[in-house]
Amino acid sequence: MKVGIIGGAGMTGGELLRVLINHPEVEIDYVHSRSQVGKPLYAQHKDLFGETELEFTGEVKDSEVIFLCLGHGESVKFLEENTFAPETIIIDLSQDFRLGEGIVENRSMQLGDREFIYGLPELNKEAIQSAKNIANPGCFATAIQIALLPLASAQKLNDEVHISAITGSTGAGVKLMASTAFTWRTSNISHYKAFNHQHLLEIGQSLNQLQDGFNHKINFIPYRGNFTRGILASCYLKSDLSQEEAVKLFKDYYADAAFTHVIDGPLDLKQVVNTNRGFISVEKHDDTLLVTSAIDNLLKGAVGQAVQNMNLIFGLDEKLGLNLKPMAF
Repeated sequence: MKVGIIGGAGMTGGELLRVLINHPEVEIDYVHSRSQVGKPLYAQHKDLFGETELEFTGEVKDSEVIFLCLGHGESVKFLEENTFAPETIIIDLSQDFRLGEGIVENRSMQLGDREFIYGLPELNKEAIQSAKNIANPGCFATAIQIALLPLASAQKLNDEVHISAITGSTGAGVKLMASTAFTWRTSNISHYKAFNHQHLLEIGQSLNQLQDGFNHKINFIPYRGNFTRGILASCYLKSDLSQEEAVKLFKDYYADAAFTHVIDGPLDLKQVVNTNRGFISVEKHDDTLLVTSAIDNLLKGAVGQAVQNMNLIFGLDEKLGLNLKPMAF
């Protein structure tokens, strides 16, 4: 497939290039950037030196697949300003199209009536396979949803949910800010957007898709970690399931999942960093069920999931181009 990347100079753009350069069914048609026109890709992504001689371009053209690696709110503007053929597959990595009642509700005419399918394969695999446009899930949303979807599917989310999740500094992108500076982030930790993180909207939407009428409170505390990549999320709630029943419920739900797996015992980030995997651990403590999940925020939480969605749309093996080795040390 010929692929165009919009916003290729950013962090997700660079990560997408690293995956697609080695994808056996992909030819990178062009990489668009407003700030790096005419420069080689390796001028911005130095690890790509020797991998490709492609240059950034300011021109936009049709390709079979367009990946939008733009900031939140920018994808809508870009599609209003640039027209693509109806058969062009658009995969958006921002939050602009994730909610049915979200930012694009009143702009469908300007966007050519494109319908975006929420691209979480563990929830919408069948719909993704016939989709023309994908709204790629958020990173925290992915980690939390894979920890809760089996319970929602079994109608077992019957109490409020408590979530504590920590993410690496790459979750903030390449833009310099105080909370991403090395001197601040090193040997430091902090929470932010407590109880009102934007990903709560898409999480609630997905849980209601499986458990109609779910309206319990989701108490979510996100943390900034002093590491570069990965998300570890701990979700707990009151449950009448036994340890054995809960583990079986999760393993049955993910029996056919390409990348999401239930492991025995505790997990850690290094099991999934640099992969498209989502690992889950399930523990029962008295009347409380603890579900811990781990993903790489740049891969399963962004780029890897986007490529997985592309593979599904084109009838390819879900794992094609995504057989990545975790960083054990």
